[in-house]
Amino acid sequence: MDVLLNNLDIFVEGFKNTIILFVVSAVLALVLGTIVGAMRVSPVPVMRAVGTFYVNLVRNTPLTLLMFFFAFGYPKLQLGNLSFTTLAIIALSLYTATYVAEVLRSGFNTVPVGQAEAARAIGLSFGPTMSLVILPQAFRAVIPPMMSVFIALLKNTTVAAGFSVAEAGTIRSYLAERGEPAIIVLLWVAAIFIVLVSILSVIQRRLEVRWRVAR
Repeated sequence: MDVLLNNLDIFVEGFKNTIILFVVSAVLALVLGTIVGAMRVSPVPVMRAVGTFYVNLVRNTPLTLLMFFFAFGYPKLQLGNLSFTTLAIIALSLYTATYVAEVLRSGFNTVPVGQAEAARAIGLSFGPTMSLVILPQAFRAVIPPMMSVFIALLKNTTVAAGFSVAEAGTIRSYLAERGEPAIIVLLWVAAIFIVLVSILSVIQRRLEVRWRVAR
């Protein structure tokens, strides 16, 4: 307990940045993943091809390599000065969006075909049909796998520690300079991550209960 209390400033700062990385990346990944997921089932061949290419390319690229590109390759393109934290958010969002898209695509398959046919029968085009009819039902069907994606995102934020982003993954190296035992520090970091994952699990269960009947 002394390790935690004596270094509370480092723990608070590290996990504050971890939560910022997680929340911003989760929102961006959800938006982008929804768009890509819709493209994957679009009746337009070009949109399907673009969505498939993006998912296959990014999902099959290791996150560390994606981080490496944004940390060291992006600055060489001279497209603007962005902080390492911002670049880490972009990398995490692009990577996680592919999994969000695939989860949603599986959710689309749970929606009866008659729903889309009925929407088209009353004159709705693909966009309104997707946003008003298909997506609300698909989201309800994929709450557990979607939350698993976000839990993975929370843990993936530690990869940013290797690219000059001060978050939970850097706590051990900071406290090593203070002479704190590494194993105790890592155990505390793991314990706090378990608490954060447990909070996400509680949110998942509440969303399942709230939306179960609506499906």
